[in-house]
Amino acid sequence: MTWNLWWRFGPFEQRQQAIVDVIRSVDPDILCLQEVWSDANDDQSEQLAEVLGMHSTRTDPVFYDGQSFGNAILTRWPVDRIASQALPSASGEPGHRCIVAGVVDTPSGRWPIASTHFDHRFDASATRQQQATRLLELGLVWRGDPDNSLPLIVGADVNAAADTDEIRMLTGRRVGVPGIVFSDVWEHVGDGNGYTWRAANPYSAESTWPNRRLDYLLVSWPRPKPVGNPIRAWNVGTEPVDIDGEAIWPSDHAAVVADFVTPI
Repeated sequence: MTWNLWWRFGPFEQRQQAIVDVIRSVDPDILCLQEVWSDANDDQSEQLAEVLGMHSTRTDPVFYDGQSFGNAILTRWPVDRIASQALPSASGEPGHRCIVAGVVDTPSGRWPIASTHFDHRFDASATRQQQATRLLELGLVWRGDPDNSLPLIVGADVNAAADTDEIRMLTGRRVGVPGIVFSDVWEHVGDGNGYTWRAANPYSAESTWPNRRLDYLLVSWPRPKPVGNPIRAWNVGTEPVDIDGEAIWPSDHAAVVADFVTPI
């Protein structure tokens, strides 16, 4: 499951319980999160891990006015963080957008997982293409032996529709990084249009963006088939949750959930 939690925007204290309720409805083995917050005393990813009984790791916090904004991985099994990396900004230098990667001790073996979040501006395709290139470069290292190792699964808010150059780079439709591409899970087995940015959500109703699919579960290729092949994919977080009699939307994004083929 991958989900952008909308940081501390809106009624974030009420949203926290709504977020927990949606995650519990899925009961994911592995959860990739974007826009998790922390401050000097609290960390949203740690709070969620404790409530859900999961293990967690996250990007190194970068603080702005006492609050940080990052990505996290929560898992049913222990996870070892292997990297917290800054992605390039528009200048090509390391920016505030990051990626966290870990290896999860699953029953099928040690499985590489990453969570990331690309630049959000409507006109920032060039920056997102740089970020896509960096993800592909890192993926070459993290995915191991493509003929035998478990593939890298990435949960990402790419902030880009499926026909953009940055997604086409990631999925092998234009020049990217030799030796690796990603399968877009929704393209294989998604149920419906997969929109994760929806005008029906009041948090995004006044946005200038149209309904679109911004959030992705990606799995590296080549991989030892059929391991890592998606079986089904669906959205959650597409409607409000009843919290003490009040209808609370958990985030401005819907989440993406998928099942994958495993060795056992």
